[in-house]
Amino acid sequence: VQLQASGGGLVQTGGSLNLTCGASGTIVTVNAMTWYRQVEGKEREVVAGVGVGGKTNYADFVKGRFTISRDKDWNTEYLRMQMNSLVPEDTGVYYCLVFVYTPQSRWAQYWGQGTQVTVSS
Repeated sequence: VQLQASGGGLVQTGGSLNLTCGASGTIVTVNAMTWYRQVEGKEREVVAGVGVGGKTNYADFVKGRFTISRDKDWNTEYLRMQMNSLVPEDTGVYYCLVFVYTPQSRWAQYWGQGTQVTVSS
């Protein structure tokens, strides 16, 4: 399973970014897909997640500002997150986590490599 995250960058307070994580490989099915973030000096925390049926959940600190979604093409499942009204406290490394079924590993979780988000004041 290969995960490729992108979309991070440097923005000013109030700006927007759109993160994408693509999962590909010998995947039979993808279950939950989740964005985490790690802020300097803190443990990695859940930002938002989306299930197979599209049900979403958000951490309180991003409700109303971030929107998570998923879609797929013929060989890749995508996890996306539109981030609006960004504030300096959103600065950190954002990681995607996917729960997939493969013929080799059965059900397993895979982390993306992380993408840096920096919000300047």
